[in-house]
Amino acid sequence: MKSRKIIIRLLTIAVLVGIAAWMFVIGRGHTVYFDNKPYTSADGTVYESPYQIQVFVGGESAGKLKKGDRGMASCMGQDFYMELHITQEKGGKKTGSGISLKLPYNMDGIILNLPALLGGAPEEEYMSEFIPAAPAATEEDETVITDEFTMPLDE
Repeated sequence: MKSRKIIIRLLTIAVLVGIAAWMFVIGRGHTVYFDNKPYTSADGTVYESPYQIQVFVGGESAGKLKKGDRGMASCMGQDFYMELHITQEKGGKKTGSGISLKLPYNMDGIILNLPALLGGAPEEEYMSEFIPAAPAATEEDETVITDEFTMPLDE
């Protein structure tokens, strides 16, 4: 009787740990940034940006990006799907493309360079981690403390 109780408790703990691990992986949130900026790879290949890319994530518009623009979307889990409506030149015809990606687990903010992605560049070329830059300190930021209430010293 006692061994049966221990086995049930161990199985319950194992199931709960398994559910927690599964939820940890599928519930991981990511912020994905989309760049429509020209990109030059390490080997010198240049990926020119189209006039406009409209990005749809989860059926909703995540941004209408002209050359040099950046948009963003949030997603849960490692599987990421987006639809791109691409206009190569102003007044040109739109073409559609659906793209599925596996997002790296170790990155919170992910930048996707869309021209490099569409041009067939390897993952390390079109995907990078977003690292916010700290604002540069200016002279105005420095605080000078003065003592207005000095007492004369007795000599």
